[in-house]
Amino acid sequence: MNIPKSVACILDTLQTQGYEAYIVGGCVRDCLLHKDPKDWDITTSAEPEQVKKCFTRTYDTGIKHGTVTVLKDGIPYEVTTYRVEGAYADYRRPSEVFFTKSLVEDLKRRDFTMNAIAYHPMEGFIDPFGGMYDIQQKSIRGVGEPTERFQEDALRMLRAIRFSAQLDFTIEHDTWDAIKVHVGLIAKVSIERIREEINKLLLSDHPEGFMLLHEAGMLPYFLPEFEACVGAEQHHAYHIYTVGAHLLKSVEYVPKDIGLRFAMLLHDIGKPLAKVTDDQGIDHFQGHVQHGVSIARAVLKRLKFDHKTLERVVTLVQWHDEPIEAQPAHIRKILSILGEERFLDLLQVKEADTKAKHPQVIEHCLARLYEVRNIYEQIKKNGDCTSMKTLAVSGSDLLQAGFPQGKQLGTLLQMLLEAVLVDPHLNTKQTLLQMAVEYSHNPTLL
Repeated sequence: MNIPKSVACILDTLQTQGYEAYIVGGCVRDCLLHKDPKDWDITTSAEPEQVKKCFTRTYDTGIKHGTVTVLKDGIPYEVTTYRVEGAYADYRRPSEVFFTKSLVEDLKRRDFTMNAIAYHPMEGFIDPFGGMYDIQQKSIRGVGEPTERFQEDALRMLRAIRFSAQLDFTIEHDTWDAIKVHVGLIAKVSIERIREEINKLLLSDHPEGFMLLHEAGMLPYFLPEFEACVGAEQHHAYHIYTVGAHLLKSVEYVPKDIGLRFAMLLHDIGKPLAKVTDDQGIDHFQGHVQHGVSIARAVLKRLKFDHKTLERVVTLVQWHDEPIEAQPAHIRKILSILGEERFLDLLQVKEADTKAKHPQVIEHCLARLYEVRNIYEQIKKNGDCTSMKTLAVSGSDLLQAGFPQGKQLGTLLQMLLEAVLVDPHLNTKQTLLQMAVEYSHNPTLL
């Protein structure tokens, strides 16, 4: 394994001082998968105070749990003492932690065999639980008895599913059975930890792995609204998938951006509530957007998303089914309402939504979307006004021209913007001031 010089230096320093030290966990797994590790974690027989004496620059990260951060070449590395853990009273964290001199005992407490491999440049791999074989087999297997691992930390069940999506691995049979048997323990986990795992799953190369949450019986505990979509048929010329399958298919077609991916996951979430089947057996979903907006807001609040992400996703759910005419004035109007950033988000949402529909309608619908995008590009190239910020007159200009302060001033500015959105050539200060005079002389307009 090709490890950074600073990491090798930390290992060498600890070993020179008479301690064992290895890199461990996810960084070893990632190297075996030919991926670049994001973090390099080190485990050692040295206790925290002994680690601190070995290095000039350290700071306490989690001394109680044996972790010291060592700063080497300006980069922080977590160095953790071999440890065993006491009973898990709350299915989340151990009530006690005990230091040990046994590397194998330390590896034994870890979640999955692929994460229970240690490595030292002079010794090679230490793999007491067959993690290297499981990596070769693309299998996620609990260390020892999976039931014990999940009873220790219930989040591990969700982590198994997330790793499956990230790595394109399958979950080993006994481990999967243990997840299904103990799925109710997920209710013991904080919603913030659940949200972070879901985010990583959705941002993976295989977001379709989200369906494993349904198969495990986990969705009712934090996203029952999606559970209702899984078997919801869509007997309609525009669709070949169930609502749930359509949602996950659409997630694949947007960039790895959590706002966009959640927008796709939730854009049709209201369909089961709105479904009506006519006499010909065709399903209709009138009002699904309104249901979807309410559900999306509730889901994102439940998952404790930040306000900015929540509003972004809800806006995209609200607008995803709104038609955009391939007309410059109409596109400028939508730009004025949504702003450029959100408008571009909406185009990506609509494109992904289209690509997840019936193959017979995709080409036609995409052609219309590309026409809209081309018109937008021309609007941008022309520098057309699409907001108050680029309107050639401001409230101050109107006040200086003698218009009175008050509510009508804002109404007047909005009317001028509406006119410019239709005809961008009107966007000159002289023209707009003259229009303002004409509008003010017609009280019915104000």
